[in-house]
Amino acid sequence: MPQMAPMNWILLFLMSILMFYLFSNLNYFINYKPADFKNMNNIKINKNLWKW
Repeated sequence: MPQMAPMNWILLFLMSILMFYLFSNLNYFINYKPADFKNMNNIKINKNLWKW
């Protein structure tokens, strides 16, 4: 695309930050499940959730 305005680069930069944030937290979105109140004693904390 010729004659790229600076706004295009700013949007590209912001979208790259957003993509990095989403992909870094993919493990949370994949493993997310609502609370199972029938098996409250069997809940195991996902250690990868705290890994940055």
